Amino acid sequence: MNKRQVIILWVIAIALGGAVTAIKLTQKDTTQSATSREPGQKLFESFPGNEVSAVEIQGADGAVTLAKKEGKWTVAQRDGYPANGTYVNDLIRTLGELKVTRGMEAGPSFAPRFGMDEAATKAGERGLTATFTDAAGKQLAKVSLGKNIETAAEPSPMGGPNAVGRYIRNHADTSGFYAVGEMFPSVSAEVPRWLATDFISPEKIKSITLSQKAKDEPAWKLTRETEEAEFKLEGALGNEVLDATVAAPLKSLFAYARFEDVVAADKIADRADPTGRRNAVIETFEGFTYVLTITPVKPSGPPPVVDPANPQPPAGDNLRLTVSVTAELPKERKKEDGEKPEDAKTKDTAFTDRLKALTEKIAKEKAFAGRTFEVGKSTVDALLKEREQLIAKATPPPAADAGSVQQLPGGLIARPPGQATIPPIEAVTPPLAVPPANEEQTEEP
Repeated sequence: MNKRQVIILWVIAIALGGAVTAIKLTQKDTTQSATSREPGQKLFESFPGNEVSAVEIQGADGAVTLAKKEGKWTVAQRDGYPANGTYVNDLIRTLGELKVTRGMEAGPSFAPRFGMDEAATKAGERGLTATFTDAAGKQLAKVSLGKNIETAAEPSPMGGPNAVGRYIRNHADTSGFYAVGEMFPSVSAEVPRWLATDFISPEKIKSITLSQKAKDEPAWKLTRETEEAEFKLEGALGNEVLDATVAAPLKSLFAYARFEDVVAADKIADRADPTGRRNAVIETFEGFTYVLTITPVKPSGPPPVVDPANPQPPAGDNLRLTVSVTAELPKERKKEDGEKPEDAKTKDTAFTDRLKALTEKIAKEKAFAGRTFEVGKSTVDALLKEREQLIAKATPPPAADAGSVQQLPGGLIARPPGQATIPPIEAVTPPLAVPPANEEQTEEP
């Protein structure tokens, strides 16, 4: 190989090396994200959580507005009903601490690719948009939550891929979209999801009275003398026995009750069926009195086809309920005769603690007055029983066999009418003569 050939080979090698370097640099420039936030950085440099006074969340099916009034969060679409403050504060705190896992350089026009198309009508394509404003209505921040980020590496126990995060957009950051490890499971545009879940909870029920349909006259009343006693049907007739299996659930009525929604004032008359209205009064051993009005709700949608044989239209799945609560709490504990000082002190402490809890309870439950709640049938099924449903069904005696007889006192036999008296037949078998085992038989001559 001559000198010229060596020079040519060196030139080619240098050119190839330069080309490879250029390609690598070009690939690095095209793959490296140019977003404002890098992995590990917070989505917001400084999220003004302390200044937020209202949050509006929009989705494909509607919107919800959460407003802070006198330091407490409320739901605007439900006439200022208390909101679940934990959910609202968690959302604000999470956004303030949220860190980016990956950035994707793209302009706002790429929002539909990440499930943030504000013009879409499907939830999976629309996503959620949350706008945060201060007391003066000035916008502090706006974010969009898009599609979940899923991986099929480890299948979910419920089937399908596992979600490992979500796409998010800070509208003030036009450099791109971001992937984060937070799922935001409690964020929704559905109004009922944001309502505070506290509800009435009668304890130590003493008596329950239910009215007739669309009337104030009582249909039945159950009472008991002590917390451990069973209910008794007031005014029961001689042959009426209260069914213990039906009455037992009434001891813990509304103990774990939850409502489905709060009805806005301008919607209370919608679909209400006053012909099925019932009133109920619940009294407790601790002085609480609950007065309830329960109204069926007509099914939504087109009118149902009425069966001529059963003209009563079918009821809806939920019912409307209003409640007012009053209480007469004791001022001091009634002392027992012969109490020892140490026992009296213990009982006085327990009484004071319980009185404090009951005072807080009545204050909370009085706030439900003036509201109309929508509850599921299962919440009030145990209460909405007709009087005949409370009565134990008598078990009829087994039918007597037409050919049977009955033993009467004194050994007498009673037979069904028309059955002839047939004397018993005695079977007599003549005795058998068996010859002795060792005796020889003799023949006659």
